[in-house]
Amino acid sequence: MTNDHHEHWTRVKGRLRAEVGEDIFSSWFGRMELESVENETVRLSVPTRFLKSWIQSHYAERVLACWQGEEPLVRRIDLSVRSAMMRPAAAAARVAGAPATMRMDPVPTTFGAMNGHTVLSHGAAPHGGMSHGGNSHGGMSHGAMSYAAASHATSAHDAIGGSPLDPRLTFDSFVVGRSNSLAHAAAKQLATARRGDNMMFNPLYVHSAVGLGKTHLLQAIAWTGNAGGERRVLYLTAEKFVFGFVSSLRTQTTLAFKEVLRATDVLLIDDLQFLQGKSTFAEFSHTLNAMIDAGRQVVVAADRPPLDLENLDDRVRSRLAGGLVVEMGSFGEDLRLEILQSRVACARTHYADFDVPAPVLAFIAKSVTHNGRDLEGALNRLLAHSKLTGQPITMELAEREIRDLVRPQEPRKVKIEEIQRIVARRYNVSRGDLLSSRRTANVVRPRQIAMYLAKTLTLRSLPEIGRRFGGRDHTTVLHAVRKIEGLVGNDMALAEEIEAIKRELQE
Repeated sequence: MTNDHHEHWTRVKGRLRAEVGEDIFSSWFGRMELESVENETVRLSVPTRFLKSWIQSHYAERVLACWQGEEPLVRRIDLSVRSAMMRPAAAAARVAGAPATMRMDPVPTTFGAMNGHTVLSHGAAPHGGMSHGGNSHGGMSHGAMSYAAASHATSAHDAIGGSPLDPRLTFDSFVVGRSNSLAHAAAKQLATARRGDNMMFNPLYVHSAVGLGKTHLLQAIAWTGNAGGERRVLYLTAEKFVFGFVSSLRTQTTLAFKEVLRATDVLLIDDLQFLQGKSTFAEFSHTLNAMIDAGRQVVVAADRPPLDLENLDDRVRSRLAGGLVVEMGSFGEDLRLEILQSRVACARTHYADFDVPAPVLAFIAKSVTHNGRDLEGALNRLLAHSKLTGQPITMELAEREIRDLVRPQEPRKVKIEEIQRIVARRYNVSRGDLLSSRRTANVVRPRQIAMYLAKTLTLRSLPEIGRRFGGRDHTTVLHAVRKIEGLVGNDMALAEEIEAIKRELQE
């Protein structure tokens, strides 16, 4: 090798250190050495098979890209496990043409244009965050990060295999209202905390129906935390968590997978309800306990409260419920109007002449009530019509374009599963308890109330209701209905409770 090669290697290490950060560089690349540079191949070595396997699985394309930045003709990286006693033999084997190294071919990489720059996403499919309206955005958020800050946060995030982040999902673009103010305040406090600060709550557990901003808040925490540079923040969807764990089992790098997770300061897990697999549940449980015990922050988002996640064992549900559990409610009309106004302002950063009259915005806010995705979809339709036809946006146009997004005003159909979930939450039991054979008083009464509501609010037959409650006989359901009917006539407090549950179910 020439002195130029050694100089290039020094600069390559500098590139790696700048991209992944000092901690990750020291852990994975600190003991990597340059063996030779021959034609289009760079040969590197590490002291253990463990390091070799992990680097091949997670950093192959990054190492290659850094080398190509110094020597554009490099096309391949060969990584071997070195041994002081075996090094002469390995060199001889190379001279003889024997395969002394394992080839580290570039991993297929997905590139996506975000905020005017290219973001490396390690072949992962982008996860659509909900910006009070999901994956479709009329334009960049009015509080989008600068290029430098976004690049820094993305590099720190991707370095440890996190799910892709959408630069539009920041705190600046999050519209706060009564239904999400507590979740927003908790997330903001957590995101701006410094390493070593006392944690007010751990874990933070946020749940809501789809399209109400859970993913937006989690990604905002990731952007804010990573941009600060002081704490390591990792955002993972449940799907990516499963993929990473299964991959580590396949490549025999589970120890490294655990170390990377537990070395983070803030771990964000999105869509926990999609976590699947007994071994994966066990690993999540161990990670959750290890991080909380070590004083590291965990944030979880799901579509239901912890007690309704039947796949998790009782200890994990209890640990999740032991932090701060916050529900993000549906949007009121005022908040929907604010969201629409915010999105129009975002769109104008790209389309200066895009204008939606105030009465049209008010009409959309009043008519499109389901979630933020529908609001975003309504605006996108108007934007597309305006740009493609050049016609002004009128009330008549809006009524025509969004009619399929307007939900009927008649009471919506209630599902037995919803009844079970809401009753269980109100009486502090799990849905599994309602379906079980337990006969304790704190379970029997909620179960009877849920059966009564299923009979009065749905068209299901008694046998069908019995089957949905753990395979019970229809006579059991009939007994529960008559029991609650008798109590409601004499117990005003119980009658008010049941009416409150009905209102919640029919909202």
